Amino acid sequence: MNTKTLRDVDVQGKRVLMRVDFNVPVKEGKIKDDTRIVGALPSIQYVIEHGGRLILMSHMGRPDEKGITPDTTMKIVADALAAKLGRPVAFAADCAAADAEVAALKDGDVLVLENTRYHKEEQAKRKQKDGEDEATFKAAKKALKEEQRKLAEKLASYGDVYVNDAFGTAHRAHASTAVVTEFMKAKGAPCVAGFLMEKEIEYLGNAVENPVRPFAAILGGAKVSDKLAVVKNLLGKVDTLVIGGGMAYTFLKAQGHAIGGSLCEDDQLDYAREMMALAKERGVQFLLPVDSVAADKFDPEANTQIVGEDVPDGWMGLDIGPKSIELFSNAVKTAKTVVWNGPMGCFEMEKFAAGTFGVAAAVAEVKANGGTSIIGGGDSVSAVKKSGLAEKMSHISTGGGASLEYLEGKVLPGVAALDQK
Repeated sequence: MNTKTLRDVDVQGKRVLMRVDFNVPVKEGKIKDDTRIVGALPSIQYVIEHGGRLILMSHMGRPDEKGITPDTTMKIVADALAAKLGRPVAFAADCAAADAEVAALKDGDVLVLENTRYHKEEQAKRKQKDGEDEATFKAAKKALKEEQRKLAEKLASYGDVYVNDAFGTAHRAHASTAVVTEFMKAKGAPCVAGFLMEKEIEYLGNAVENPVRPFAAILGGAKVSDKLAVVKNLLGKVDTLVIGGGMAYTFLKAQGHAIGGSLCEDDQLDYAREMMALAKERGVQFLLPVDSVAADKFDPEANTQIVGEDVPDGWMGLDIGPKSIELFSNAVKTAKTVVWNGPMGCFEMEKFAAGTFGVAAAVAEVKANGGTSIIGGGDSVSAVKKSGLAEKMSHISTGGGASLEYLEGKVLPGVAALDQK
């Protein structure tokens, strides 16, 4: 990896401004899953142990859309972090007005800033209002971008070193992820990756650009449209591409199969045909389900039956069937590099979880056989955890959208903004 990391800078006595991904699920003031906090601990502890003065910033939830609630304050995370570190963690109630709290820091201290998305300037996201003319909209958007730069400049004023350890938001050019680096660099301050970011870049980067072969990718989830660029990019890199989940039925319909009431994007049928032709042209093994678990309704208590490649009218495919599990598993467990993004069915319902868990078991064998298995964020992470096989994977990505964009071959703004060696 060519991006500089925490190891490349001296943090002793320095104010270290670190963007983390503490966007954890909270309900009634309780954190339901602290995976992202745990993931940031190595970078946090490194700064503490090396005498840095740590300022942590993150967003949580969608207060821009749903409003500020008691479950979106970073105070909840600050308290949880203090318990994990076994030491006090200070809190600033406004990320844009934390000068006093920053000034009070001593070497080894930790400060958590309030939710960056409490300020609309963080994302600088604005939709055109009904009846608003184009000129007014553009002027308002430009003004908001200027406000974003002011917020980024304020955040930059807190630090002598900037660290981005939030891979999950690296695909967004927000004030705290990318714009802030302009102001840090303007004053000669280093901008580096944290250890979690480093791990993500190394695993995903090596998988896509320099994989040990055979290289297999598994794509699932609901929609083809969510993964248009991913499919095309991976077809230029993989030896085997496995398609499952709801998106598989668009491909099956494109082949001429009946799909009953299964999920399908009719506007993507031509794309599906194009991708299957491209796979054939490039010699890529392109695998689709050969059977499905079909249900008579979308319900945990639905009646089910195993069907072949064709789903009868009045039924919908909600999981891959036993033959598909075997087909996919045999293709996956012999690979040396596997990237998986998206479940094979509606695994949240017990009747439709066997496909996802069966593929998870095959992916787990890859690491056991000396290969590398990467779970590419999103629902795949939940599925692997629910299967009980998370510890048997080489790497579980913390970024859903960021992982997808990385697999698409896109440059992530939060990564591109960091210093290179």
